[in-house]
Amino acid sequence: MYVEIAARELDSKLLLATLAAAKGHQVVVSDLSGIMKGIQKGALAPGIFHDKSLTPNANKIATHQFVIDNGFVVTSIDEENNLINYGYDKFAQDRYSEETIGHSSAIFGWGPEDVETLKEVYLNHSSRIHMTGSPRIDLLQPLFSDYWGIPQVPSERPYLLVASNCQANNIKSFHETLRLMKGAGYFKRDPQLFKKKFGEMAESYHRIISFIEAIKHLADNNNGYDIVLRPHPAENIEAWKIFLEGIPNVHVIQEGSIIPWITNSFALMHSGCTTAIEASVLGKPVVTYIPFELEHYTCEVPNSLGFRVESLKELSNKVNAIYDTRQSITQKNNNPSLPEPIIKKIYLDNDELAAEKIVKIWEGIDNKDFTKPSNWIKFQWLLRVMKFRKITGKILKKLFQVRFGSVKENYKFPPLDEQNICARVKRLQDILEIDKNLECKLLSERTILIKRL
Repeated sequence: MYVEIAARELDSKLLLATLAAAKGHQVVVSDLSGIMKGIQKGALAPGIFHDKSLTPNANKIATHQFVIDNGFVVTSIDEENNLINYGYDKFAQDRYSEETIGHSSAIFGWGPEDVETLKEVYLNHSSRIHMTGSPRIDLLQPLFSDYWGIPQVPSERPYLLVASNCQANNIKSFHETLRLMKGAGYFKRDPQLFKKKFGEMAESYHRIISFIEAIKHLADNNNGYDIVLRPHPAENIEAWKIFLEGIPNVHVIQEGSIIPWITNSFALMHSGCTTAIEASVLGKPVVTYIPFELEHYTCEVPNSLGFRVESLKELSNKVNAIYDTRQSITQKNNNPSLPEPIIKKIYLDNDELAAEKIVKIWEGIDNKDFTKPSNWIKFQWLLRVMKFRKITGKILKKLFQVRFGSVKENYKFPPLDEQNICARVKRLQDILEIDKNLECKLLSERTILIKRL
């Protein structure tokens, strides 16, 4: 299973891997380079390659063709899934194509909206499209409350969680983002998008200064709580630390999944962030701060949730009111009633997890080559050679930056800790009451093997 952004996707992939391994399957959870190297060198036997999208760009198409040519089948769930805007028609055209869906043996949908649209747009492939729900939403259910634990907050005081999603502060430069989008064919499929991205960027800078002013105002006008700002995984956390330097009782933290941070906060403040959807599913109060009119980055669904406020005075009054009544609100929202926009986006089945549905569909994919064994020793040595070459490359780049360029870190998928990962898998086993003896092993800093002993 391919993981692009660890903070967003890793825990849901571990859930899938644990369920699949308990049924006797051997599962690799990894970044893309590790999987491709294992397939290329024949260390990984044919199996299911589970992708995070079916975007119709040349690299994606070539990747899928490569794995298919080596006996694998492709399945996918789109990790973006247009949770931010109403409707799915445009997203269905931008993120899928007849070719990429044709490469796939199964496409898993988050809910009624994406599944119905995809079945209508790609009628010839409708049998491959399944409404399973997302394993990421599974992990928001009360069943998994003990999985997350309590995050390490610098203060014992209650905190307001502020979720940021400002592309103006992305680690990747704006022109590099445009270059990648151009290479992926987004501007060809939507000629107006290039201009729209500049408008979004202008609004993003406006949102950053609005958030800075809002956090300063809340820090000076609150009833005894702290503020935790959580940047998006693609944002530059050091920039936020500079922006908010010297403001008392404000903490900038980007560690791990955002779910435990939501769960242990008394409320969420956001503007244009899908974290508002997760908070709504968790029954946490949401304050949507829109201090200026949005023209380009409208983020319709998240910005329709919770309490919408448009001024600093409204903001502090509302957050303080929620804080003062936080105990009764927490009890009231244990079983939240979800608004209609979320119900259209997200499918929840009280009788079966989305991850369980996906594993069942995987097991129904018939391929005689799946019985061949993988060479795990060879695979691990290949990963070690890759790591050695990366370390050598980093040293050369640091010594000779003019010739080799600067070092680029994989900020989307930081190195893993084996003890931490295996502890997560063990918690999942306990929660799901899996009595099988599973092995969890880190083959490299970004590659995990989970299998039954």
